[in-house]
Amino acid sequence: MPVSETLVIAILFFAGAALYASVGHAGASAYLAVMGLYSFAPSVMKPTALALNILVAAVATLKFYRAGLFSWRLFWPFAVASIPAAFIGGATTLPARWYNVAVGIVLLYAAVWMFRSSFTPLKAVVRTPPLWAAIVAGLAIGFLSGLTGVGGGIFLSPLILYLGWAETRATSGVAAPFILVNSIAGLLGHVSSVAQLPPNIPIWGVAVVIGGWIGASYGSKRAPAPVLRQLLSLVLIVAGVKLILY
Repeated sequence: MPVSETLVIAILFFAGAALYASVGHAGASAYLAVMGLYSFAPSVMKPTALALNILVAAVATLKFYRAGLFSWRLFWPFAVASIPAAFIGGATTLPARWYNVAVGIVLLYAAVWMFRSSFTPLKAVVRTPPLWAAIVAGLAIGFLSGLTGVGGGIFLSPLILYLGWAETRATSGVAAPFILVNSIAGLLGHVSSVAQLPPNIPIWGVAVVIGGWIGASYGSKRAPAPVLRQLLSLVLIVAGVKLILY
């Protein structure tokens, strides 16, 4: 890969990590979108997204934890079910065409969520989620996370917010560690895929860590500019449509 292309991808990864980390996410859908636009092979996309996710989610978890936004009571029912499911999902390999379609659908979903989240945050009366609901949701989100290479935050956050299980910033404080454990489990489930990591991964890793640090530092204190989320949603739509159609 040319140096110029490596640097452009690093910049795009940096931007994605910064924006996603500001809402407690790790940026997997952004990384997948960029790799989809550059026609990366599915065997490279999945482990790369998970590896970068682990780095950014670790940073975001630290930042939101220090800001006092982490809730163990809300976190553990989702995590205890999602970790083994993510491992199984990571061990499941889809045919290249099916994988592209699955990731394309996930990116379109992420685009809708990102666009809607750019408007006024939901004001919910917080209530504790039923244990059975959290476990079922954790199982489903965990498997899909491992299967596609996303951390699951784009599914968990809307669910928590819409059902009134936490407020916006508290949701981010739970989403970050949820993504971290799911990304680790997903990568361990298909540990042989680590050999498919591109040689440029150290450069991209540095880029997303810096972006994640900046985004999480900002997001743990205030919400990011709505226009940035709207622009990212357009990128996700383009990449999602490309993967589905081609």
